[in-house]
Amino acid sequence: MKSTPALDWLFGLQRFGMRPGLERVGALLAAEGLPAPGTRVVLVAGTNGKGSVARLVAAALTASGRRTGSFFSPHLERVGERVRVDGEESTTASLEDAVAAVRPAAERLGCTFFEVVTAAALHRFREEGVGWAVMEAGMGGRYDATNALDPVLAVITGVALDHQAVLGDTVEAIARDKAGVLRPGVPAVTGARGEALAAIASEAAALGAPLLALGRDFRVAVGRAGWDGVEATVAGSVAGLPLALRSPLVGAHQARNLAVASVASLVLGVEGEAVRDAFAHTAWPGRLERIDADRAWVLDGAHNPEAAAALAAALDELCAEPAALVVGVSRDKDLAGVLGPLVRRARLVVATRASSSPRAALPSELAASARRAGAAGAVREAPDAAAALGLARDLTREGDLVLVAGSLFLVGEVRSLLRGEAPEGRERWQ
Repeated sequence: MKSTPALDWLFGLQRFGMRPGLERVGALLAAEGLPAPGTRVVLVAGTNGKGSVARLVAAALTASGRRTGSFFSPHLERVGERVRVDGEESTTASLEDAVAAVRPAAERLGCTFFEVVTAAALHRFREEGVGWAVMEAGMGGRYDATNALDPVLAVITGVALDHQAVLGDTVEAIARDKAGVLRPGVPAVTGARGEALAAIASEAAALGAPLLALGRDFRVAVGRAGWDGVEATVAGSVAGLPLALRSPLVGAHQARNLAVASVASLVLGVEGEAVRDAFAHTAWPGRLERIDADRAWVLDGAHNPEAAAALAAALDELCAEPAALVVGVSRDKDLAGVLGPLVRRARLVVATRASSSPRAALPSELAASARRAGAAGAVREAPDAAAALGLARDLTREGDLVLVAGSLFLVGEVRSLLRGEAPEGRERWQ
């Protein structure tokens, strides 16, 4: 393997943790002249669905002829997935060069892992002549490194309880933090509901940010949802609607993401035909992704209670009964909230952990939580992803459906193993 000293240094920064604030990243971007002048930025925040929405919006911009960069976190299998140009992930070499370029200023300023990778993404975009940058927030909104940028559009998908230790212990508090991506006079689109929508709408009104809300200004109806994707119609008062959409994304819950992403794309000036074409060809690995091999392996990064409930509902819609659930969850998550909707649906639960993640709950902790959550069948433990897959194979039959869920770090490792590839092997904190 080729030496990657800049990336090795970057991943080493994770051990110093996260430090809220925009001063360091602002100074880093200023020192590097980032983003490139004229770059139009779209900020995408939210608890769940923000990755899907960011990917869809970026695809629509590319389909409309705009050279578009997109930034995501975390990655599943390779760090280059975080930084894409017109949908193509960065090579290890190109990201190594980008990190090396911003490293001197980042070291001088004491920047964090996420601040550096944000700057490296913008450096890549400048090198590639990108005119549009769709940036997924890592956590929250107000103090996320991406929020040092000035957007032409802000998107907030949905809001639920997650990262309470950092963002607040109520949905309203978390929504107000995510509303930090709003700007005076800059249009915004949201899929939030209930008290989260009320908080975001209040912030938008105070700033004078025109807000389009799902369920109020536009709506979505699901026509069909199956393993081959979802069909939905988005209607409302937004110019360019109605739109009939088809997507390979699986699960009726993805219809809300399609609606938010389509309205965001229309607001950005993308024609409806480009939106339809882009969405029809845009998948998102690790989100209700089915890989048919010796078993029907279904991978989903349902890492918080709302995502786990959406996954459980999708399984019911698909009439899918897992023979086994392979699950790993970070120890700072609501274990009962994640496990509860899932463990009662499988005849076997294999509790494991992502080898790359020091944050992962121990298999013994997960197994105990699974039993308390009402696991319907046997609960077994496996020390890592490879062992968990072996155990699931041993205790199921060929053709059975095996669900792998929880931590995206675990999903990424399993996805590599199922495709006969070695996992990335780097320690993963964020």
